Amino acid sequence: MIARCWRLCSSRTFRWSVLLVVLLSGTAIWWCDRQVRLTYSVLLYDRIEELPHNRVGLVLGTAQRNRGGGPNPYFTHRINAAAALYHAGKVDHLLLSGDNRHLSYNEPWAMRRALIERGVDSTRITLDFAGFRTLDSMVRAREVFGQRRFTVISQRFHNERAVYIARERDIEAIGFNATDVGTAAGLRTQLREKLARVKVYIDALLGIQPHFLGEPVTIGEQRFPSDHAPLVPEAQAR
Repeated sequence: MIARCWRLCSSRTFRWSVLLVVLLSGTAIWWCDRQVRLTYSVLLYDRIEELPHNRVGLVLGTAQRNRGGGPNPYFTHRINAAAALYHAGKVDHLLLSGDNRHLSYNEPWAMRRALIERGVDSTRITLDFAGFRTLDSMVRAREVFGQRRFTVISQRFHNERAVYIARERDIEAIGFNATDVGTAAGLRTQLREKLARVKVYIDALLGIQPHFLGEPVTIGEQRFPSDHAPLVPEAQAR
């Protein structure tokens, strides 16, 4: 059996088949990356003074701490960017969309506390606890929170994909690029992003929709028992 497998793997047909798969995969990754990176690049902004005003800024979630327990620079830079846009009057309200799959991990609540610490009015913050993926965050902003036009706040590589997803689904999103993380520190994230861009096209082909939609939420009407106590949504508390 081993000898037969060895002969198969050593055959010219097998080697050419593997080479063809590698070439096709590489081409697909390159093409998807290029399309996502360039198609709506004109809608991404690096300078606050050049950014058009939108009523709502959508901040995309990430963990507050990295795997080693230290501060996550992606989180810190996004929060700093969101607070800067709010104080500059470029957005009037912030929608914080992130993962809250279990009680010990709550991206939107962590973002809310960090923004309040930076002087953002708590009544100008709305939380989306079901932003499990970028696709979910984009579609829910429209379908659940009633926003057809908004500013996405994240790092440039993430904004490229987020705005692409939004625009291809007839959502008028633009992006503000938070400070990025150095190449060495962000290498794993950048590699994962390449595959995520292929997934954008797979999702479109398969008609993938958000995990949850639910009842409409009016921006500005969310209320919480405390600005400092941890929040446990009803669905999580059961």
